[in-house]
Amino acid sequence: MNEINRRTLLGGMAAGLGTALLPGTAAASTFGRVPRGAISIQLYTLRSLLAADLEGTLAALAQIGYRKVELAGLHGRTPAEFRAILDRYGIRATSSHVGIDGDWQQALADARTLGNRFIVAPFAQFATADEWRDYARRLNAAGKAARAAGLRFGYHNHAHEFQTLPTGERPWDIITATDRRLVHLEVDLYWAVTGGQDPVDLIRRNRGRILQFHCKDRAADGSFTDLGTGTIDFRRIFAHSREAGVLEYIVERDSQPDPLKTAKVGYDYLRNVRFNCR
Repeated sequence: MNEINRRTLLGGMAAGLGTALLPGTAAASTFGRVPRGAISIQLYTLRSLLAADLEGTLAALAQIGYRKVELAGLHGRTPAEFRAILDRYGIRATSSHVGIDGDWQQALADARTLGNRFIVAPFAQFATADEWRDYARRLNAAGKAARAAGLRFGYHNHAHEFQTLPTGERPWDIITATDRRLVHLEVDLYWAVTGGQDPVDLIRRNRGRILQFHCKDRAADGSFTDLGTGTIDFRRIFAHSREAGVLEYIVERDSQPDPLKTAKVGYDYLRNVRFNCR
């Protein structure tokens, strides 16, 4: 083979291999992984440790590998003080859980001080559809104010939103009838499954609106367990991440015997899990 032909052949082979591995091509899109920068943890998971030793616990999270957290309270610190502590350990509070019934403008100001990208309503429960509809109107208003402040506002579910009210309506359907431009969804996968839902079906019905997952696993008896050790098929769910629009995968466990073990198991699972892309 002469030199010109050899170079042509090798060049064509290299180009073909490069094309096969380009992001977005068929070969590259057959599997996926959770980006490290998308992994977070809800600090409610470590609330007992944070109350006893805030800085030591945050340092331990940083050692595990976390660079993002979601807040559920400031443990007696001001937003500026909490932000300074996070900065010392190279952690960003990209999201906060805050109820909408307090001083919402102050909550938004605090979120900006903390460096949040997202602010999320963590819980609501009402007996009637009319009460849920009133709450949905307030969610829209809160979302509009959040957008004006440069933040993205979401709603975090539990299981009861999927139960039928006396009128035959479900709170989930009322919540998702809000303006999707103002209110995104932070789907708690444990609570969705506990509420009898298939998370993939929720994704298909809310394409591009589920910006955050709460990644919490469920044992065979329905109790909480560490991520990847229970019955929820996260690979199947994560395969639809693009369709969902998810930007953050947030480790959480509501009750736990060893919070730092839960944090490490969850982080390692998200770093190593592989799934087929859809």
